[in-house]
Amino acid sequence: MISDILYKASVWVLPALVAITLHEAAHGFAAYVFGDDTARRMGRMSLNPLRHVDPFGTIVLPGLLLLMRAPFLFGYAKPVPVNFWRLQPARLGMILVAAAGPAMNFLIAFLCALAFHALYLVPDSAVPWVAENLENSIDLNLVLAVFNMIPIPPLDGGRVAVGLLPRPLAWQLQKLERVGILLVIGVLFLLPLIGRQLGINLSISPWLIEAPVEYLLRVIATLSGLA
Repeated sequence: MISDILYKASVWVLPALVAITLHEAAHGFAAYVFGDDTARRMGRMSLNPLRHVDPFGTIVLPGLLLLMRAPFLFGYAKPVPVNFWRLQPARLGMILVAAAGPAMNFLIAFLCALAFHALYLVPDSAVPWVAENLENSIDLNLVLAVFNMIPIPPLDGGRVAVGLLPRPLAWQLQKLERVGILLVIGVLFLLPLIGRQLGINLSISPWLIEAPVEYLLRVIATLSGLA
């Protein structure tokens, strides 16, 4: 039992750390390109995972989801500090800084798919472990990309929507910043639990998360030559 747990952790920890670290670093780099060096000055453009780890979002939450056998796994890191007032141009900067994290996750998933073509370079005994890491990395990065693009602040998709909407609508959406993540987690996880108690299927993750992830998997398989 312990060996199974340790093996499962070994094929998820590295993909999770890479996905979350590069996601946050991408936000910081994009902000720097558009004129805000706050993340650079605070050391948040670093590739050191310890600078981005959030104890609950990076460790506890993914662990709980694994134990609960959730239909998908995700986590989050400490948000990268961005002074949106310093971005030039402001609206385009906000949109691209927010989109940089999910775009990085998609890129990681694509590179991991390409890496399957190089498995012949790995010793035979290590191929299953490496392949499982790559497969988990693809799945996790695509889930992170899709989840973060849900158009509710403070998720990245919410900030993209705020940047795209007319100011009156953007202002109303931005008011969800403080409670948005609780709303999303409640709808994705608590609502299905309540539904099971009532004998009703209230899960929206199949069409909100799983369907877009499956579509992106097909896109990546085609682009990488795995299809």
